Amino acid sequence: MPKPPKPCIGVCKHRLGGGHCIACSMTKAQKKASKRLSKGSERRAFIAFLRAQQAWLGGRFKGWEIAYRRRCAKRGGDPPSDARPEGAPPPSREAA
Repeated sequence: MPKPPKPCIGVCKHRLGGGHCIACSMTKAQKKASKRLSKGSERRAFIAFLRAQQAWLGGRFKGWEIAYRRRCAKRGGDPPSDARPEGAPPPSREAA
C-alpha cells in the first residue's frame, strides 16, 4: 500500500478558534508534527485523527476532503479509509 500524501492542501490560514486552519483543521503544532510522519501507517492514523477532529469542529471542512482526494488520485493512490479511529468522537449531526 503506497504512503498517502501529507494532509496539507496549501491554504494555511489559522483563523478558527484554537488556531485551527480554515482548510484542514490542523493547528500549527499538528502541521509541524505531520511533516515528520514518514511511515504510511503513521500518516493514515493522522488522517483518521484529522477527519475526527474536523467532525468535532463542526464538519465545515468538506473542501479539504475533496482537495485531499484529488491529491491522492494525482499521486496514484486511494485516500486512507474514512473509518473513524477507535475512541474518536462521532461526526456532528447538527444542521449547519
